[in-house]
Amino acid sequence: MAQLTYDYTAMDAAGARRSGSVDAETRDAAIARLAAEGRFVLDIREASNAGASPIATGSHKAPSRQDLALFTRRLADLSSAGLPLDRVLQVVSEQSESATLKRVADEALADVRSGMSVSQALSNHPKYFNAIFTETLRAGEASGQFGDVAARLAEYQESDVMRRGQIVGALVYPAVLASTSLFVVVFLVTFVLPRLAPVFKDMGSDLPATTKVLLAGVNFATHYWFIILAATIGIIVGLRLWLMTPAGAYSKDKFLLNAPIIGPVIQKGTVSRFSRVLGTLVHGGVPILEALQIAGLSASNKVFQRSALLVEDEVRAGRPIAEAMRDAGAFPPVLTHMVAVGEETGNLPKMLERVSDSLDFEVDTGMRRLVSLVEPIIVLTLGTFVGFVVLSVLLPIFQAQNLVK
Repeated sequence: MAQLTYDYTAMDAAGARRSGSVDAETRDAAIARLAAEGRFVLDIREASNAGASPIATGSHKAPSRQDLALFTRRLADLSSAGLPLDRVLQVVSEQSESATLKRVADEALADVRSGMSVSQALSNHPKYFNAIFTETLRAGEASGQFGDVAARLAEYQESDVMRRGQIVGALVYPAVLASTSLFVVVFLVTFVLPRLAPVFKDMGSDLPATTKVLLAGVNFATHYWFIILAATIGIIVGLRLWLMTPAGAYSKDKFLLNAPIIGPVIQKGTVSRFSRVLGTLVHGGVPILEALQIAGLSASNKVFQRSALLVEDEVRAGRPIAEAMRDAGAFPPVLTHMVAVGEETGNLPKMLERVSDSLDFEVDTGMRRLVSLVEPIIVLTLGTFVGFVVLSVLLPIFQAQNLVK
């Protein structure tokens, strides 16, 4: 077998960090060679090669959510089939279409063979495997239900991929419609009107009011475009900086939850995500306090994160989860009632999964309604503006024809 070159970072016997490269037939052989020299490997990977293919060099292209879901599904299926976990990682690496995940699986395989658990090995790559993923796998390893827990993680990721795909697909037509209408408006304002402006100017005060308003707007945009541009950039930058603050992020999330029409859909989607993550974690054996904290973070909503922390504090003090959720205020009755039933029957993960499935159906229905509302709103809004521009252009022409007659 031909030897490969590996770049490494290691600690020597004196505890100093050293970097360099080593030639070996495999990654494991490179680690063994460095260990024989008294060096503890911290990081090692195949050296980049400009002439090699992206797969061989471990391309740094970020894997998609679909790639991650497929990675987890293969992890679950192979481990459920009874394969040892190191063999599972090896097969997953060989089957991976993503060069980045192939490299991650290879590195995790080396870590597992050196004594790490799979969850620890994958937690070394937090960019691709978040706390929800690694903590759930860790609990699954501890409880001996690795395959079952990995399958639930795969279902969660697949559901997330499908939901995002539905949202993107539903917004394609409104986006195309809005872009086309905007192009028409820009064409009229920047190309047609400037050529007709001298004609309108000769007509003086006889111009219709709509034409005067339109010409004033075009004139202002033409002569003071830099003010408009600076004001727009300033507003966008200022808003983004404010949203990066805790108060701004909380206010934004609270506004979205209370917004008309779209607010209920966002709330149901957030509760569904919280419920599914919490159910997955609890089913995997993650302690309830830790599960509440991670599920709150996964909700990606500051209002729910704050409420989840309140629930965590109340549960730590000895209160039932359902009562703590009810008092927190952000959780709807459908969730608190099902959590109460789950606590009474000892089947909390199942109840949380039912809540999530029910809310997912309502979110899908709500999204379809929103899309059906967005399309006519875009048509009416931009159609009104385009009609205003066309009317402002045609009215003076009709007046001029009447004067000629």
